[in-house]
Amino acid sequence: MAFDADEIERYARHIVLRDVGGPGQQKLKRARVLVIGAGGLGAPVVLYLAAAGVGTIGLVDDDTVSLSNLQRQVIHATPDIGRPKVESARDAIARLNPHVAVEIHAERFTPANAAALVGSYDLVVDGSDNFTTRFLAADTCFAVGRILVTAAVSEYDGSVTTLAPHLEGSDGTPNPSYRCLFPEPPPAGLVPACAQAGILGAVVGVLGTLAATEVLKCLTGVGEPLIGRLLLVDTRSMRFETITYGRDPATGVPTLP
Repeated sequence: MAFDADEIERYARHIVLRDVGGPGQQKLKRARVLVIGAGGLGAPVVLYLAAAGVGTIGLVDDDTVSLSNLQRQVIHATPDIGRPKVESARDAIARLNPHVAVEIHAERFTPANAAALVGSYDLVVDGSDNFTTRFLAADTCFAVGRILVTAAVSEYDGSVTTLAPHLEGSDGTPNPSYRCLFPEPPPAGLVPACAQAGILGAVVGVLGTLAATEVLKCLTGVGEPLIGRLLLVDTRSMRFETITYGRDPATGVPTLP
């Protein structure tokens, strides 16, 4: 897959980067990544994937841009208020990198469309803001056989992990699934939503950027992804901690609706 002169200059810092180089950049150009949610977490994910030259980015979100979003959802701007988020994000990507193809899905990620959406892409990023979508994304990616990078935030804190339960680890045992880490969603109302608890805007930038880094590592084969490891970020104390988790033998492949 050849690059034109603009792409060679645009991606020069990747091309000279040890372990990425031209072959890694070609992998990025061939890649198709689905991003669930074009909001706080999705914004930095989409911007960095587009800047990096991921060839096709799919965006799924049924929401419109509101004024209260702009405190943290940096892919949108004041003139975008009232527009579908997927359209605003698509336009931002076009301004940043015209070499990236964008496929927009102005709909909610639901059991009715999840398998078809996930199956159309190589890798999925979950930047949603609710447990229903997170569990659906994780179960669907497991069943369909796609790597999932999933991030979450709350007030001043966040977490990110990479899931590949359809694959085996280096020791020959199956990788853990999301339900090995969180067996069931918490009871409704136990975890307050962003609108009730609030969120420090830059926190989503930190976690979204970490999630984007995981995606680029998985696509290029560079480094060790957060498979079986949950990275916890506490921005009040600026402390990063990692906990490990393994495969629960009782966890089988989810059955999709």
